[in-house]
Amino acid sequence: MNLALLLPAGLAALAALLVPLLLHLARRHEQTPTDFAALRWLRQKPKPRHRIRFDEWPLLLLRVLLLALLALWLARPVLSGMDDTRPWVIAVPGVDIATAHGDIDDRKARLHWLAPGFPSLDEPVPGGTPAIASLLRQLDAELPADTPLTVVVPATLQGVDAERPKLSRAVRWVVVDGAMPASPAPPSAPPSLVVRHEAGNDTGLRYLRAAALAWQPDPNRPSPLQIGARDDALPANTRPLIWLVPGPVPTSVVQWIASGGTALLANDGSLDGFAPDATPWRDANGAAVVESAIRGKGRVLRFTRPLRPDAMPALVEADFAQRLRALFDAPVAAPRRVRATDYAPVTGGETYPVAPRDLQPWLALLIALLVLVERWMATRRMRSAAP
Repeated sequence: MNLALLLPAGLAALAALLVPLLLHLARRHEQTPTDFAALRWLRQKPKPRHRIRFDEWPLLLLRVLLLALLALWLARPVLSGMDDTRPWVIAVPGVDIATAHGDIDDRKARLHWLAPGFPSLDEPVPGGTPAIASLLRQLDAELPADTPLTVVVPATLQGVDAERPKLSRAVRWVVVDGAMPASPAPPSAPPSLVVRHEAGNDTGLRYLRAAALAWQPDPNRPSPLQIGARDDALPANTRPLIWLVPGPVPTSVVQWIASGGTALLANDGSLDGFAPDATPWRDANGAAVVESAIRGKGRVLRFTRPLRPDAMPALVEADFAQRLRALFDAPVAAPRRVRATDYAPVTGGETYPVAPRDLQPWLALLIALLVLVERWMATRRMRSAAP
């Protein structure tokens, strides 16, 4: 156990200890001399020398102690070497509490859930899917190096990282029956597409309308497809654009794409510098249906065939609506489900020193109590005249 000061310069406040000493010397008991006739012959004798005398020693010592504690508080004392090394048992949500209690060897162990804040195992099961690796690394950094750690996990884990967590200590990894509840994926809204086509040429529009109807079958809700002519205003670049106009793509559309928009061009639309770097849609034979490339901050996609069933049989296939929607949907997060036996932590992680215990709050409480005692002693009725 070691006591240290984070701000030793605060001890300079100890100079204030002279204040109560000077006050007690300056404000001694008032003594009124009374003359007696019989004492007039004693005036010629030398007066006795004055001695330094302090009145009310308990009050003086209490005031000196208060100032000393205040100076120590300013120096920000901390205490190290009093780490709690009792074993920790962490249970991952999804395990049976009775099973977790049965795997405890030490009855003095501290029992917690693996969740933000590490709540006690006596509290209800935390909701949501915890970030297992992140929480284990946090707990490993906060616990003293010699604190044993046991982790009770269900057979199937959710919300894991791509690699096993690396900790600074060996962990007792206990796998029991059960599985973490999978978080349901929130339903994604259908993409709100804007179509621009050549006036008098509606080739392919019927298939796009059918796909939009499959995305939003409720007729009372607005359609996710907005159709207009080539000269109509362009939408915000947060909405995908389907450009079904043959020939070179106008400069306004090129700039719209470069600023962050996503555009799907017809097969007969041309864009200078378009060099496909991916094929997000292939047919059953592996032939490309849609090619894509990055353009500035945006993305360009282009059909490789005309939007006619004879040239593109995918238009009349059952999955056309889903395949078209997948071109504009956000990437789906990779599954994070794994067997617990394959996710046991490994050693070799960095060791972090345990933060010392801050004594300032306790000193502040002690100072407040001593101030109350000092005020009581200084104002009590039976106290004699003193500082």
